[in-house]
Amino acid sequence: MSSSDFETERSPLLAASTSSKDTKTLADLTDGALESTPLLSTSNTTPRYNERDDPDSASLVSAGASHSGDGVPPARSTTKSTRWPSIIAALLLMGLATSIAIGVFFVPAAVEQYAKEAIVIEPTNLALESITTDGVRARIQANFRLDAQRVKNVHIRRVGQFTTWLAKELATEETRVKVYWIDHDNMLLGTAGLPPMTITIANGHNTELDIVADLAPGDADTIRTIANQFLGGKMDTIRVRGTTEITVKTRFNIPLGTHAVSETMEFEGKELPPLPSYNVTGLNFEERPLPGDDKQGMAADVTVTTFNPYPVAFDVPALKFEVLVPGCKKHGPAISIATALTDVIALRPEADVQVTAHSIVEELPEPLTRPCPGGTLSPLDKLFEAYVAGEPASVLVRGQKDQGGEVPGWIGNIISSVTVPVPLPQQSFDDLIRNFSLTDVSFSLPDPLADPDDPNSNPKVSGTIIALAALPSELNIGLNVSSVQAKADVFYHSRKLGELEIDEKASSIQFEGGSGEENLIEITSRVHDTPLKVTDDDVLTDVIQALLFGDLNVILDISALVDVGVHTILGQFVVKGVPAEGRIPLKPLGNNLLGSIQPQVGNLEVVDTSPVSISLQASVNVTNPTPYAAYIPWISIHILNNGTILGEARAKKLTIKRGNNTNLKVMALWRPSVAGEDGMQIGRDLISQYISGYNTTVTLRTHPGTIPSKPELGKALSKFNFTLPMPRLGVPGDNEGGRHDGNGSTNDTAPHFIRGATFHIFSSQATFTLASPFSRNTIYIEHINATALYNHTEEIGRIKYDSPFGCPPGVSTTPRLPVDWSLDSVGRDKVKEALGGRLKLDAKATVSVRIGSWTETLWYIGRGIGASVRL
Repeated sequence: MSSSDFETERSPLLAASTSSKDTKTLADLTDGALESTPLLSTSNTTPRYNERDDPDSASLVSAGASHSGDGVPPARSTTKSTRWPSIIAALLLMGLATSIAIGVFFVPAAVEQYAKEAIVIEPTNLALESITTDGVRARIQANFRLDAQRVKNVHIRRVGQFTTWLAKELATEETRVKVYWIDHDNMLLGTAGLPPMTITIANGHNTELDIVADLAPGDADTIRTIANQFLGGKMDTIRVRGTTEITVKTRFNIPLGTHAVSETMEFEGKELPPLPSYNVTGLNFEERPLPGDDKQGMAADVTVTTFNPYPVAFDVPALKFEVLVPGCKKHGPAISIATALTDVIALRPEADVQVTAHSIVEELPEPLTRPCPGGTLSPLDKLFEAYVAGEPASVLVRGQKDQGGEVPGWIGNIISSVTVPVPLPQQSFDDLIRNFSLTDVSFSLPDPLADPDDPNSNPKVSGTIIALAALPSELNIGLNVSSVQAKADVFYHSRKLGELEIDEKASSIQFEGGSGEENLIEITSRVHDTPLKVTDDDVLTDVIQALLFGDLNVILDISALVDVGVHTILGQFVVKGVPAEGRIPLKPLGNNLLGSIQPQVGNLEVVDTSPVSISLQASVNVTNPTPYAAYIPWISIHILNNGTILGEARAKKLTIKRGNNTNLKVMALWRPSVAGEDGMQIGRDLISQYISGYNTTVTLRTHPGTIPSKPELGKALSKFNFTLPMPRLGVPGDNEGGRHDGNGSTNDTAPHFIRGATFHIFSSQATFTLASPFSRNTIYIEHINATALYNHTEEIGRIKYDSPFGCPPGVSTTPRLPVDWSLDSVGRDKVKEALGGRLKLDAKATVSVRIGSWTETLWYIGRGIGASVRL
């Protein structure tokens, strides 16, 4: 929109317009000129700090040359935004444009319309000559001409051409222009002092203008308001009005009077030039002594590069800025953390501009690290959380009011009233953790008494975490990690196994890289009884299967967000939400795990009996061949043979270390009756085979009650059957003999319950030396029906005895048992031959035994029993 307001007694050439739709303002004319012929067309790509390229720089378009006189105006191209030099030149030369109209004051109004449409202003350079106490002195260079071909109406074009041909030139005296912001109570934006000018107004004649103007900013609050609206994207339109009084005369020094002029210009928000894109091309953090102090602070040196596509040149003096971090509230006060000082900035036309700033942080202010009300995150946490998540994260930069030195006060007033958000350069944290390992691993089973939601209801992991993390080469400060807290997801073959929660102390060692190389930091933390919340029992089953039967390491993938407690020269604080990924290799348990356990049972004791069951307690020695340790607060496992449940083994508060483990307390309940008559027979045969020295095995299998607080875990593990040899019972003096395997071979690990026998020939009696595996209980033999054999087949005699006798703990001798000799047997002769000596005998027997209330009839086959023969 445009309007002109002259003194009432004078006839204006440029009349005020009543409609913004059919009237072209000075800016419109300027834009039209700019859209004709390109003055500058540039494209510059500056390498970014994070190796991303700048978007193409915008081209500055200027007015074109004159067209042929065909009466058709040149086509207008669309520009994305108004260029700053155009805006500045248009405002400063507003008086110039108006004076052209006044120069033909005495011609009809048609000439005014001609001047408005034909005017072309092409800014070519804007340079800062000097900074004054109240503003700047700028040198403005531009081309001015009237182009009749731009006038659409033929009659107006002819009148205007004739009139300007007569006038030839116009001159103005020194002029002062004031620019107001209409939409905000006509706030003063600034003033410009223009020197005297002489302009050629004949059609097609070019005037090269070279003006030195004094520019002074308006009120700082006004500039802050318009800057904040512009930075916040809230400026849809901006309307400004320039006012001045212009004294005009012709080339013959004929005065044309002084005229008050008011011109209005309107700009759409999208037409305003955007903030220039920039790249962080240099960044360095290091420890540096504080000025005048023995202490050190963290210094930051930042270099930013941008491109100046405009014909503007000047030097910006060194300025001081505050660096702030947004506070807890979105629109609340920001937190100042440092003061930054820039180097002198050299701004040159169509060239890269390098801005370097230096700052030093003495300490982190307490509000920066204090949790915000109603939450757990501090302003620093929120900033870092957004930064590592790849979300837009910015610090705030605001000029200091007191710049000191030779910087005029008006500069401090302006830059201190504007706060600009500066986005942090994006970094990828995908490769932050270079190596992640867990050693000295031990496991703990869940607490059976814990509630399902209690962390103690989960299995626990202990071990030493060693993580090697990469630090940017720009970070040259000492870091000491004091704690780690993380919630980690554990995966196996991309399937989630469970979740780990870590909250432990830590230590670190920092390794400095070479020039341009990244620094490394090794973080060590000992985790103790960290709950592993299993979320998929099927995945756990696959992991256990791979550990039991596989030959390769089992790889678990870890993905976590880690809160790292860090100690620096700025103090102690927690960096939250650091993404970390790693891999934990678990060694397989080996193909001969069960054979390597080598269980041995000692201190066997009966603690309870019933007619169909017996409860036992024993001390077990086992060998743990794996690299893992374990703690078992409580566990129950079924005992099976031939797929039939015969009993249950229980243990509590077991600590199993690597290697040999002794005196592990284990409880067992022998109750084959739960499987009916078949179960009782299988149980009877199993004990009989065991005491006879056969190679017997039992199968251990979990069940839903294995871990009461985690029935699903016991059910998942029940897919695996662990079959192992029957453990060896510790029998007093058991250091010889062999276990019968049914085929005549021997096994030196067999217990030897019958240590020897003595046969008395004349009295036809025999006594046996027995070794009991029980430490406190007496076994009662209720009935015996036995046959003694020589050479496996030759019967020597029979023993039948129905009077109960006891077999106390340790080694004992039976009463004299009657022997019914086989008189016609070869074995009889062999016994006589061995009179006074010894011979090896075999035996077959059916024996009824009783322990407490429990009774059972067993069979026994023994070979190679050493027997003495006496008269």
